[in-house]
Amino acid sequence: MDDTDRQRSDVELARRLVEEAGALAASMRRGGLEAETKTSVSDIVTAADKAAEALVVETLRRERPDDSIVGEEGADHAGTSGRTWVIDPVDGTYNFHRGLDWWCSALALVDGDDVVLGAVHHPATGETFIGGPQLASTRGGAGMARLADRPLAESCASTYLHPPFYDGEIGDAFARAVSGVATLRMMGSGTMDSVAVALGRVDVLFQHSVPDWDRLPGAAIIRGVGGESRVVHAAGVDWHVAGVPTAVSEVCDRLGRG
Repeated sequence: MDDTDRQRSDVELARRLVEEAGALAASMRRGGLEAETKTSVSDIVTAADKAAEALVVETLRRERPDDSIVGEEGADHAGTSGRTWVIDPVDGTYNFHRGLDWWCSALALVDGDDVVLGAVHHPATGETFIGGPQLASTRGGAGMARLADRPLAESCASTYLHPPFYDGEIGDAFARAVSGVATLRMMGSGTMDSVAVALGRVDVLFQHSVPDWDRLPGAAIIRGVGGESRVVHAAGVDWHVAGVPTAVSEVCDRLGRG
């Protein structure tokens, strides 16, 4: 299999996996779900998260047995190929559990040191997004427009800061970044926020201490439409910043000023 065929196969597999995971989670939500608290009242897990991840892992172990797997809900398989599938079966679980539609199923494929592709399925609209640094992003298989650059002062930003961090050095860094934007949203799913950036509905996103499964799928799709994704260290933590290039640069600068 040459590189083009392999990429096409990976894209098709990624599409199928996120669509199947999203459909399973949505079906289980309609039947009613209890939630378990992980680290806080807003950090929860449901049976749907676990079942959707198990479904993805089962397929990957069968169809990509040499690849590694890392999942938010505990999946951990060490492969030999140098490639890793990073799974977020339900991103925005709090929204999902409370009946809000800003949630998705997502995964990313990493080869070596960089992400190759990200795939996101949004069950509320039935749309699937796929893209990567060397893979032009698509929406339902159709190409997406390249992002139009703009400064932070003209940008809509999506972000989140957990209340325990409002004060102190992290809160100060967050305030520096927020003070430079035109308007701000907190919607509760970092990956869906990334999709909004890739669609040109939001211009930049930033949040600290973001794990790979929350960062990589959306970052890949943003990069596939000409955006940027960075990790910058400020206030003692790592911040994920992604979006149109100028706004990303200005957010990184503001975070690091303290």
